[in-house]
Amino acid sequence: MTPFEKTSPRSLARFAGAAQLLEAITATSGQKLVLGKLVVSSNAAVTAGNILAHEQLFWVGFGSSIIGVMLHVLWGFLMYELMKPVSRRVSTLTAFVILVGCAMQLVTSLLYIAPLGVLQNGNALSALSNEQLQTFALVLLRLNAYAFDIYLVFFGLWCLLIGYLVFRSTFLPRLLGILVAVSGLGWILFLYPPLAHYLFVPYIAGASAIGEIPLEFWLLIFAVNVQRWKEQAERSA
Repeated sequence: MTPFEKTSPRSLARFAGAAQLLEAITATSGQKLVLGKLVVSSNAAVTAGNILAHEQLFWVGFGSSIIGVMLHVLWGFLMYELMKPVSRRVSTLTAFVILVGCAMQLVTSLLYIAPLGVLQNGNALSALSNEQLQTFALVLLRLNAYAFDIYLVFFGLWCLLIGYLVFRSTFLPRLLGILVAVSGLGWILFLYPPLAHYLFVPYIAGASAIGEIPLEFWLLIFAVNVQRWKEQAERSA
């Protein structure tokens, strides 16, 4: 954490905004765009054929997911350092919550690549027929989706906490805190995935867009009011 402590608050904010933007791109590319193109949830044979026919794309999606996890860890710690002057206890809680979320995000990455191993190493599972191997691979992909839903719940809780900290801060607009908290409430609906998937478009996706996108671009462009950040840091100390 020492390198972060020596970084100016404006740089912390811009690094956090960049990490947030890059994490959104990489995680979405891996978990949504690539899998959305290859996986046919109702047909195991077609899904298996798509994965084997587009193996390089599948590996790119896996690598993108792993990079997304690393960027999310970085984003979480940058936001911890940035928001620490508001409340050290709540900021520490946000760090623990996002680490648990990132751990679950890493589990989704492991489940992401597992179907390829099943399909390419059928000899190790010789007791299963080709059709059973394809079904097993699809089951692993569904587990990946369920694990990602669990990750979104932790991400939603993190957004609620960050929204509270932004609202309580003196160096960022309070409106950003309200919008990020609304986004968090949307993600927490994944406690019950059937409802969340039903409401995803336009409600949850819309809440995410109006909450997270303004925050990341505010951090990238305007960063923070350095004088007020230092004043709040001195008061908290």
